Amino acid sequence: MTRPHPLDPLTADELTAGRAILADEGQLTATTRFPAVLPVEPDKGDAAPDRRVQYTLLDTATGQARDVVVSLAKREVVSSEDCGEGQPAYLFEEYDLAASITKASPDWRAAMERRGLADRIEHAFCAPLAPGFFGRPDETGRVIRSLTFLRDDESDSPWAHPVEGLIVHIDLTEQRVIRVEDEGDVPVPPEHGRYGDVPARTTLKPIEITQPEGPSFLVDGNEVTWEGWKLRVGFNAREGLTLHQISFQDRSVLHRASVPEMVVPYGDTAPGRFWISYFDAGEYLLGKNGNDLRLGCDCLGVIHYFPAYVADDHGHPVEIPRAICMHEEDYGILWKHTDLDGRAEVRRSRRLVISSISTIGNYDYGFFWYLYLDGTVELEAKATGIVFAGAAPSGTEHPHANEIAPGLFAPVHQHLFCARLDVAIDGERNSLVEVDVERVPMGERNPYGNAFTWKETPLRTELEARRHADPAKARVWEIRSAERTNRLGRPTAYQLVPRPSATLMAQPESTVHQRATFATRHLWATPYRAGERYPAGERPNAHPGGAGLPAWTAADRDLTDTDLVLWHVFGPTHIPRPEDWPVMPVDYSGFSLRPYGFLDRNPALDLPSGAADDHCSAHDH
Repeated sequence: MTRPHPLDPLTADELTAGRAILADEGQLTATTRFPAVLPVEPDKGDAAPDRRVQYTLLDTATGQARDVVVSLAKREVVSSEDCGEGQPAYLFEEYDLAASITKASPDWRAAMERRGLADRIEHAFCAPLAPGFFGRPDETGRVIRSLTFLRDDESDSPWAHPVEGLIVHIDLTEQRVIRVEDEGDVPVPPEHGRYGDVPARTTLKPIEITQPEGPSFLVDGNEVTWEGWKLRVGFNAREGLTLHQISFQDRSVLHRASVPEMVVPYGDTAPGRFWISYFDAGEYLLGKNGNDLRLGCDCLGVIHYFPAYVADDHGHPVEIPRAICMHEEDYGILWKHTDLDGRAEVRRSRRLVISSISTIGNYDYGFFWYLYLDGTVELEAKATGIVFAGAAPSGTEHPHANEIAPGLFAPVHQHLFCARLDVAIDGERNSLVEVDVERVPMGERNPYGNAFTWKETPLRTELEARRHADPAKARVWEIRSAERTNRLGRPTAYQLVPRPSATLMAQPESTVHQRATFATRHLWATPYRAGERYPAGERPNAHPGGAGLPAWTAADRDLTDTDLVLWHVFGPTHIPRPEDWPVMPVDYSGFSLRPYGFLDRNPALDLPSGAADDHCSAHDH
């Protein structure tokens, strides 16, 4: 088998070989399942790293789980340890298991009959949902909750017909119902939520994107070069899309960039929703739920696709043929000026787009990384899909949910993403500075009242670097090189530019606050440690909290002239509206990293005009 680059995603051959090693060493039984299979990325500076794979092995008969690392080169197990607190991500087969346990429950069937829904049991959809953590004595081990939705047939969208107040609590290991809650008796909303059979409008004319000479990027395996940029594209079952060794004009910018976690907390007190706080990476796996993308729908233009392989519940490789899409797209004007004599120069912007999309239950998440011709990096998260709803009598004034269709109420909630940015601005020795714009009081320094300036605050330790965005101060965070200066004698730098949004709205006493503490700040910073990868810890599923960023940063380690990792939290706080039904238009969120003194002048002065008759430049009126 061909030896991949150390940072490449796992191949089908590697997944097969790793599983065989586990079998040969007696690690597998008939009840062994594989909640997560991930590449073990090499330590920085390791010139000849061994390709290793971490297998999380779950014994479904006992609920015991352990992490086992396999060396593919040595064909042996190199470490094995119990998983400890928290549960591994859910198996796909556990979704079906939860549904079958629910439908076999006499208490659930009695609740359906009491509500007059006995004739609709056949097509009922029993949604399997992560339970959060509440320390209940009967909820230990591997627990999941199930909410019931109705369908007219197997192809019907269930999310329009919630059976309000019916909650089934399930022990997956013992394959039994812990208890059934049957709260209230609200009519099931009757209006369907189908959206794919709406007649298409005929007024839109086609848009064609052509590149007759082909794209400007070059691809060698998973390495990409494009207009001064060089990087490696990666993918794993937990995070999905990852980017590695990003450089611009042969100078390092980022060692690694990814979205290792997100949390979706709900703000409703109803019995069927107060516990909802999904960790879509740690509980469900973003990569394992990655889409096979389609030309003309998910991606438009001249496309290069990267395949990815993930392990199924039994550890066998499954291909996502088009897991990652890459293409170029026009992005309007990059720079323009019209001189006093009327002579105009204008150049158009272009960006390289690298994207993936994951579907977790009712929601779909797109992760779009953009590289620009001026040296800017941007991440845009796109949330779409179907909002999660409950039921109440139409016209009810609900303090935590909006009526979006007759009798259908969608609760307030948040989608809080956490990007992990292993920065390397002209090398691995970087420092962090907060930059605020501030007013100058009237007086000697501001005699006319018009003056304002900027203030630089070094963030020297982890506790100092726990920060909130502040749009009133145009706040940015600057990452400065300790190894290089520009021609003006200043450290070369990049700025993290947030798009300010709400942080976690839950109260500090809540369990979701303890589990998702990472989402209470817009910025965290840590010195690089190989084992510090996930902001809510290794296993947020059923974890009591405190793991990840709050635990690491409590040490208050030094951040000056060191190998920095930034953790940036962003994302929408959603008060659903009727326009979000029956399928939600994309809600955009994200941030950018822009060069600030990294370059000595505009790096895009040499762009061609892009017009065959040159009417975009050197134009006399």
